[in-house]
Formats: sequence, C-alpha cells, structure tokens
Amino acid sequence: MGRIEDTLAERRAVEGHPKALVTYLCCGDPDEIGSVDLAVACAEEGADILELGMPFSDPTADGPAIARASERALAKGGGLDATLRVARAVRARCATPIVLFGYYNPLFVRGEESVVAMAADAGVDAFLVVDLPIDESLPLREFAFKRGLGVVPLVAPTSRPARVTLIKEVAKTFPIPFVYYVSMMGVTGGAGSVAVLAEAGRQAAEVRSVTGLPTVVGFGIDSPEAAKIAGVGADGVVVGSAIVRKIEANSDADVTLAAVRQLVRGLRGAL
Repeated sequence: MGRIEDTLAERRAVEGHPKALVTYLCCGDPDEIGSVDLAVACAEEGADILELGMPFSDPTADGPAIARASERALAKGGGLDATLRVARAVRARCATPIVLFGYYNPLFVRGEESVVAMAADAGVDAFLVVDLPIDESLPLREFAFKRGLGVVPLVAPTSRPARVTLIKEVAKTFPIPFVYYVSMMGVTGGAGSVAVLAEAGRQAAEVRSVTGLPTVVGFGIDSPEAAKIAGVGADGVVVGSAIVRKIEANSDADVTLAAVRQLVRGLRGAL
C-alpha cells in the first residue's frame, strides 16, 4: 500500500497540487497481452494509479461500456486468475501502484485469504470491492493488512455522515490508501454535468476533512474538461468507461494503444 500513499503524497507536495489520475481497464479486453500493454501505456502517459478490473458476469455498478468489456473478457477466459496474471506482468514493467477492482463473489468463492496472498505476490497494492460495504469488510481488511495491502472504501452522494465517520474509525486500525467518492447515482459510463462534477469535488473535499484521507472522484468523468472540473476539491479523479470505449472502438492494437495514450495524455494535462 505504500506505493499508493507515496504517490499521492508526492502529488500533494508538488507546487500547484496537481491531481492524481487513476485509470481503469477491464483486464482481458481486448486480451491479456493487450491489457498489459495498455496499462503500461497509461502509466507512461501520466496515470498515477492503475485500476485493474476483474471481469464479472453481473457488474451491477457498471454501465454498458464496461459490461460489454466484461463479456468480451470472460468469453476469452478472463477472470480473477487472468487479471492477476496481467497485474504481475504490469508490475514487472512499471512501479505504478495497482488497485485490483472488482466484485465480491470471486473473492468469496476463492477465499479472501487466498486471493490476498495471490494479489500480494502479483504486485497489487490494494483492493476496491464495489459491493462489499465497509462494515462487512473486516475479514478482507485483516488478511490484506497482514500482507501490506489496503482496501479502498466507497462513498456515494446518499452516504450518511455516520458512514463517512466509520471510514475514519476503521482507518485507525487498518490503513486506507484513499477514499473513492462516487459522483452520481447510477452506473459508470454516464457523462456527468458540470454541476454534478463540481458538487462531487466539493463533497470529496468534505469527505477528506472528516476522514483525513485522500479522496478521489469517479463516475461520469469522460474527458479532460470533466476531469478538471471534478478534480477541484478532490485529490484526484478516476476515468474508466472513456478508456474502455476507446478499446471497443478500435480493433487494431496499435490504433487502440495510440487512442488510449492520447486520451490519458489529455487527462494528465488537464489535472
């Protein structure tokens, strides 16, 4: 988890406080080798944290773009093991922090302790489990803590103040690398309005003031302009569906890589 903490601290220490950029990829889309190359490209173009998504058959928090990416990856044999192979290969090529993003079912089926061990050995720094509430996450946090990994909690616009305070309390025992603030109700992939993204940035600042933890904004950020708006007040932004759509739109590997590089470069510049 230290890689994430160091990366966010370095961003805060730079004059002007540039915001952190977190990029999401659905591993196995277009294929494992392509996912490795794309993740490394994101890091080379300025992504501070790589969010590697485990494809899942029922991605309830994700919109059509990522749902289709999950379907494509699963059809090619994707899943937990394939995602960890991608993570291991990415770690061999760059030192950028890696967050393993996914849903709880694969972790439950394989066993939390086993998954944590495999993730740590692959070079993963933290987990983000969308459908695992913080008050149900103690076993995973305990196993992760023993291996030096973190578990990222989510906060939504409907989260009660007590839920935010709970994050602060949990962090006293199990260090949390950052908080993920969901900008809007619904699923990933929608375009956030200026008002929604600006409010998300303000809410992220409020979450940080309560928890004392870096807070990034995700959902609805599909362009450099949107990233700049959401980044005001937040410590960083997460961009996923916009990248996934670039992958879906291009069948040629070199063209895909160039398109993703251009998008990430623009996002980095805006932040």
